[in-house]
Amino acid sequence: MKYLLNILFAYACLGATTTHAADQPNIILIFIDDMGWQDVGCYGNDFIDTPHIDQLAAEGLRFTDFYAAGAVCSPTRCALQSGQNQARIGITAHIPGHWRPFERVITPLTTMALPLDTVTVAEALQESGYTTGYVGKWHLGVGSQFQPDKQGYEFSAVIGGPHLPGKYRVQGPTDLKPKSGQYRTDFEADLCVDFIGRSKQKQKPFFLMLSPFAVHIPLGAMSEKVQKYTKKAARLNRDLPHPVYAAMVEHCDDMVGRIVDAVDAEGLTENTMIVFTSDNGGLYRRYDYREHADDNVSSLAPLKGEKGSLHEGGVRVPLIVKYPPLTRPGTVCSEPTISYDFFPTFVDLAGGSLPGQQTIDGHSLKPLLAQPGAQLSRTALHWHYPHFHHDRPASSIREREWKLIEYLDGTGDVELYHLADDIGETANLSAEKPGRTADLKRKLQTWRQEVIARMPYPNPHYDAKRAGEWWSLRTGKPVDSDSRKRFPPTEKDL
Repeated sequence: MKYLLNILFAYACLGATTTHAADQPNIILIFIDDMGWQDVGCYGNDFIDTPHIDQLAAEGLRFTDFYAAGAVCSPTRCALQSGQNQARIGITAHIPGHWRPFERVITPLTTMALPLDTVTVAEALQESGYTTGYVGKWHLGVGSQFQPDKQGYEFSAVIGGPHLPGKYRVQGPTDLKPKSGQYRTDFEADLCVDFIGRSKQKQKPFFLMLSPFAVHIPLGAMSEKVQKYTKKAARLNRDLPHPVYAAMVEHCDDMVGRIVDAVDAEGLTENTMIVFTSDNGGLYRRYDYREHADDNVSSLAPLKGEKGSLHEGGVRVPLIVKYPPLTRPGTVCSEPTISYDFFPTFVDLAGGSLPGQQTIDGHSLKPLLAQPGAQLSRTALHWHYPHFHHDRPASSIREREWKLIEYLDGTGDVELYHLADDIGETANLSAEKPGRTADLKRKLQTWRQEVIARMPYPNPHYDAKRAGEWWSLRTGKPVDSDSRKRFPPTEKDL
């Protein structure tokens, strides 16, 4: 059925493809894993060296109020690929998610793969004549039938494993192998540079999504960079960010520099859109099944919360867009925007048509690229994360400067923040503003009903003494945190 719909979609887009072919931009989406809002210099980080990312912002447009669609990776990836809020599809947790069998509520299971009948952004761009490529982490289904090559990506190099040399590989049958001693982001950059060169030879526009595993835990970076930040932290008496984490961010910056240089070397700079963002907020502390803290990774200040939370630290992320025909150097946009806006934006710029068989929740950002002070017609942004992770199950709505979080763990807790004055979400105004609280809570409930969001429900086996226990969805047994494998921080520790 999907293939029949795609054929019909192709005929519908044929005229647009022919008309706009000369103006279609190449599109490169760099989708970092777990990078926080202030992990790079152009967003205020004064410790980590990110000259290439900062240069990208200096030459393009930087968004201050851009949001990941989800608080963890798989939901945001689902939203990006589909152009929909992930609650419509049911991928609301990282696949397969967590399980706390004795909590106050039972949380819903997540859909375990992006459905094959979903028209992805890659498939939509293919219909407009694009060559498509995917490099890095996928995390939208583990079976071979659910990989990027089944979802519109002609070139697909899904890579699994941690960052250090010898610990990762391209999944499935392939002759794509890293060089000896090569760090993962360097290998991912190699694959992208090669794709850009091959795509130019085809004389077709291309869409490339680069999704590295960095800067996700386990922490691991090359020793030369780690030593640099260890010394810098000692000199400045800084505890955060972790020196290995700082080195990982710089590895990502090197990768971005290589991509930009490759575009320039091929003479494609003036007709290539480069987009840099993250799949969810940053990590303050490595997630642990035990009550005590594990490795501290970075600071999310001034934001509250972290990955796995619907507070700003869990969902507000960097977004930089450089596209010379539209964006002006050094500009800034404060309009609230979100991950599922990429789908309609890319299709709009490609001169294509959105798939008629599925709802598209995103809005094209094209008007903001040329006029950063403009506003979109959207009334609100919504999040739904009905799972335990770094926080409790919750839904959230942002309507302009107001944000409400409603917890779904049976407590009935609600928080209201005025972000224009309180980006750190320090003052809960729900009691002070009962009318606005009730209005936003009602709108959030209406939205959940519209998308048929899966909800937690009361747990008949609730046990307050055991509520904090974590059990594995894979094994059906309690998680033994003390036996968790520890990973070496540098190649010299392998």
